Formats: sequence, C-alpha cells, structure tokens
Amino acid sequence: TGVVHMAPGFGEEDQIACNAIGIPTVCPMDEHGRFTAEVAPWAGVHVFDANNDIIKELKARGVVVRHDSHQHSYPHCWRCSEPLVYRAISSWFVQVTAFRDRMGELNQQIQWVPEHVKDGSFGKWLANARDWSISRNRFWGSPIPVWRSDDPNYPRIDVYGSIADLQRDFGVEVDDLHRPYVDNLVRPNPDDPTGRSSMRRVTEVLDCWFESGSMPFAQVHYPFDNADWFESHYPGDFIVEYMAQTRGWFYTLHVLATALFDRPAFRTCVSHGIVLGDDGQKMSKSLNNYPDPMMVFDTHGADAMRWHLLSSTILRGGDLAVTENGIRESVRHVVLPIWNTYSFFTMYANAAGYTAQRRTESNDPLDQYVLGKLHALVADVTKSMDAYDLFAACGSIRTFLDVLTNWYVRRSRERFWAGDHDALDVLWTVLSTMCQVAAPLLPLTTEAVYRGLVGDESSVHLTDWPTSADVIESPSLVAAMDRVRDVCSASLAVRKSTGRRVRQPLASMTVAARDAQSLEPYRGIIADEVNVKDVVLSVDLDAVGAFELTVVPGVLGPRIGKAVQQVIAAVKQGRWTQDEVTGVVTAGGIELADGEYSLRLVAADPSRATTLPANSGVVVLDIDLTADLEAEGVARDLVRLVQQARRDAGLHVSDRIDLRLGLPDSIRDQVAPFTSLISEPTLAVSLTFEDGESNAELDGEPVWIGVTKV
Repeated sequence: TGVVHMAPGFGEEDQIACNAIGIPTVCPMDEHGRFTAEVAPWAGVHVFDANNDIIKELKARGVVVRHDSHQHSYPHCWRCSEPLVYRAISSWFVQVTAFRDRMGELNQQIQWVPEHVKDGSFGKWLANARDWSISRNRFWGSPIPVWRSDDPNYPRIDVYGSIADLQRDFGVEVDDLHRPYVDNLVRPNPDDPTGRSSMRRVTEVLDCWFESGSMPFAQVHYPFDNADWFESHYPGDFIVEYMAQTRGWFYTLHVLATALFDRPAFRTCVSHGIVLGDDGQKMSKSLNNYPDPMMVFDTHGADAMRWHLLSSTILRGGDLAVTENGIRESVRHVVLPIWNTYSFFTMYANAAGYTAQRRTESNDPLDQYVLGKLHALVADVTKSMDAYDLFAACGSIRTFLDVLTNWYVRRSRERFWAGDHDALDVLWTVLSTMCQVAAPLLPLTTEAVYRGLVGDESSVHLTDWPTSADVIESPSLVAAMDRVRDVCSASLAVRKSTGRRVRQPLASMTVAARDAQSLEPYRGIIADEVNVKDVVLSVDLDAVGAFELTVVPGVLGPRIGKAVQQVIAAVKQGRWTQDEVTGVVTAGGIELADGEYSLRLVAADPSRATTLPANSGVVVLDIDLTADLEAEGVARDLVRLVQQARRDAGLHVSDRIDLRLGLPDSIRDQVAPFTSLISEPTLAVSLTFEDGESNAELDGEPVWIGVTKV
C-alpha cells in the first residue's frame, strides 16, 4: 500500500480519476512552464527551477518522511532536447467519434500495400479513434476561423468559411489570412444590446496535420475554384508514406474525406517501413546517421540508391538500414549486368556493322527462350506495378537479368562472335524492351542504355508501356529450358562439391527423371554447359535415387489419434505407397493429407549425385578422370590464359592473332592434340611452340604466352 500523488491538470489518467469523484482539473502553470498565482510562494518561477526550493520548504514543515531520487526515462523535445511538461489546455476538437464507424466502412474501399495494414494498424486505429484536437497555441500556422464574444454575458460564436463571409461581416477588404493581420478583424457583438462586447478571433491556430489532411481540396482552392477538376481527381490514385502515418497523414486525410465527402481520400496507399541509419536508429538529419547522399551518387549512382530502397522489404512494411554496402550490392547485381550486357551488344554490333531491327520470334531455341522470358517479364512487372508491388517488380527484373546474362548471352557467345544478325536482333529487342519495363525503377540507367540503342533523340520515358502481346510466347520451350537450367545448375553443384572445375571435361552425366526424354533436344546444350562428353537420359529414377517419407506427428496426430503410431511404424518399415496418377500417399493403410508428411528424393550416391528441384529427378556425374580428359582440361585452362593475354594486349574481340606458346614439355605433350580447341576461340591464325620468358602460370608450371595482332 502507499500514497500516490494525483495531478488532474498534468496527466490523462489523473484527470479521469479525479473528475470521476468531483475533483476539478486544477492546472497552476502557465504556457511558459511557470507557476501561476495559485502557487503564491513560487509564482513566476519555472516548475523545474522550483523543485529544490519546494523540497526545502516541505522539510522545514516537517512533512517529509523520506527524500530519494529515482532515475527514469523522461520525454524531451525532439527538436531542442528540452524536457517536456504534460499539461491540460483548452482545445478545439473534430468530433471524430460521431462518424468513426463510417470511417471503418470506407477503409474497406482502399487497397493497402502491404495488405495487412487495412485491418491491422490502420483498421485498429480507426476502430479506437477518439475526438481529434485540432488547435495549437502558437503564433505561426493557419488561424482557426472562429470569432467569439469577449463578454461571457453575451455569448456568441461565428465560424467563417470564406473570405467573402469575412468581408461581409467586417466590412473591410481581406487580403491576408495570417496572423497578426487576421487578428485585427474585430466587430461589435450583434447579440449584445449594450454594444460594449466585441467579436474577436480565438488565439489558436490549426494543427498542421489538419492542413495536411486538407491537401486534396485545399491545393486547388475547392470549392471556390476547380470544382470539375476536383470531382474527377478525388479520391487520389495512390499515396505513399511510412508506416507511422497510419496515425498521421493517412488518418487525417481519411477523417476529413469521410466528414466532408463521405468517401476515401485515396484509392491505394503504399505504406513502407522505417528507413534506418547505419546505426540502426531511424534515419535523421540531426543524427547524421547515413551515408552522404552526394558521395553515394558520385560513387555508385542515384539509380543504385533508388534500387536499394525499392527492391527491399521496406515496401512490404519492414524496416531497412541504408548502408553503402547495400547500395554497392545494387550496383553489382543489377546496374552492372545491364551495362555489361549493353557494352557486350555494342561491341559485337559495331564490329558486325549492325543496323537495329526489332525481332520477336526466332527459330533458335535460345532466342525463343529469352523472348519467352521477356514475355513473362513484361506480364509480371505490369501485374506487379498495377498492384503497386514494387518489391515484386524488382524481383522479376533481377531474375530476368540472371537469365539474360548468365544463360542467354553466355550460351550465345559464338553467335555474337560470328556477327549473327538474328542474335543481335533478339538482344537489341530484349535490351530495349527491358529498359522500358525497368524505366520507373532505374530511370537514369535505362535512359542512357535506351538512347544508345535507338538514338540520342529518343527517351525511354516517353515511350508507350510495352505489353506482353508485343513478344512471342513459347511456354513449352520456356518450361523445357528452365528444366535444362535446373539440370545444369545441379550438375555444376556436384562439380563444385567434388572439386571438378568447370573447364575440366568429364566423360558423362546421367539425368534420371520420369520425363527425362523431354530433354533430348537439349542434350547438346547440357553437355556443353556442364562440359561432359555424353549426356545419358534415363527414366529409371529408382536406379539412382529413392524417396524418403517423413511424417509430421503434430499435424497428423490430431486427425487420426492413436493411429499415428501405426503410420510411423509403417513408414519406418518402408510400407508406404504413392499413387502415380493422383500423387496420394498411403502409409499403414491410411491416406495422408498435405502438411501431414514431407516427401524427399535422395540420391543413392550423394558423393557424385544430387537431386533436382521439386523432387523431379537426379543428376549423376562420372567424376573419374582419364589422362585424355585431364589433358583437355589443361588445354582449356590454357585458352583462358590466352584470352587474358589478348585483353592485356588491348586487342579488339574480332582481332586475329599469331599465337606463340612457351610450355614445359609435360604440358606441351598434353595440349598438342588440342591445337584447334586452343586456336578457334582465341582467333589464332597460327600457333607455334617456342621459348620465352615466363609471364603466366599453368597447372603450377611457369609458361610464356605471346600474342601478335595479324
């Protein structure tokens, strides 16, 4: 038990408790934080400055039992860092509680991004809305347009809605609605027969959030002007601000829209998370806890910063710490791949004397694949943008860039080296269309690339938005090539785990899957990508892998009770089946439902095999090396060194060379049978073996490489 001090003028809970038993709201402190005459000994003294004197006085009276100090958090002004005092003041209110339910109904017409905000933080805030205090005791601000009698014996209140109304009542021209000019409008109180009282404006100004909530109509001086424009533009299509505005701007817009127009103020609201500084606190100019924007722009580019924000989970309502490393990753994963692909295209297009031509179909499967992926990109980004889901739009673009750079361009290099105009047409079409799709997200990069592709006089931002119908779709081929990529990715993972570098040829690989024969047209692509001599396609999945069934007792138990033990025992003994047509799994005589089990395909020999996504198959690599395979691997390593020597010599990609090699006898004997393999990709018209001072290293041995432009 104990005694607690109650101050109804300095705390909401105190006020409610005291008023409930008839204690009035006493507030003996003025707007400057000084005691009023009600506290006579310290009248005019700031309440914080009076603390010590009050304690001394109480001790002198002998009424202090014990004097202690307790440290605790205390509110301070976020601008000036001075301590704050919570004080009751008179205020003007909007009676929000009168239409609170209607605000909830109209909220259901709004599309929220992320979706959970509608009935979550915003919906709950509306459901518990209280009357809104809209007045502030300051000099600066929009004066509240209320005039009140200065004599309580003759009460009267006038609320004005226009300058015309003011000029009518006060008989003067009104050309400035700010303080102090508007406060000079004074007239006799029409309800006072003595003629002694006057109508004077109340001293308060409007809360700035009231002004923010009035933005849609106030910006066009509605209803006095632009009525037709306003009616055709309200509600707004969308607004964007951070999550806390569910209690701020989003809320005040919605309050005034409901009260004045009985409709929402906006159709869609994108509510993002909090932008944090590199110290984990909310980003703030006063804390200076973020990278210098100009330095970021100069170092990485404005698009990198933009992408870092738009592609993050901050647009799904999460918080984001803006760091230079994150911005650098945007450059590495998005901006550079676009620039590198564009540079690759211009290099070979210029060498081939290419003239741009749009192409949306081709007989080459790789062309068909990338055009099919472009079709999907346009459709996916359009759908995401229509739903205001920028995070998903960024994800689609990044996925497409991986297809473009790490599959299409890389797999088609020989066609570009040969100046194949079909391939150049397709790449030009893909790059120009991708720029249009990515333009809202990477405006500067896409503008530069697009102008380079179609001419400096054109702007990507003035083009029509592409449609998926502009590009030919090849769904079956796209699905098959996606399957090919899965097979190659899994095979390369086995190479990595077994220490077999990609340039080292292997004898064979096996793809075992129920639909393995669908890969027959792409065996050459798989063999070349994985660098194997032969690709074996097998439908005998049982020979290289087996399915493992695992029961989830916590889900299955509540449905079948004690029989769960029967199912678990059956699974352990291998007594379970899966219907080949329906896919239904049965164990111990009981059919299992989704979520009650997991089924995983396991490779029989994980040392040289792995499974494909969705348990769809197994790839097995023959990782055993022969002398011939090892020799070819050395030759391929040598090709890489020659290509590097070409770059170091500043040669153009189309320049032919005389190639001279100084190699140890052991390496020379290995690569001698592979002169064509070395000469063709390096554009060597001649290859001779001769001595020279070492300038590289191959297979741990010093070698010399000489290249001369022909």
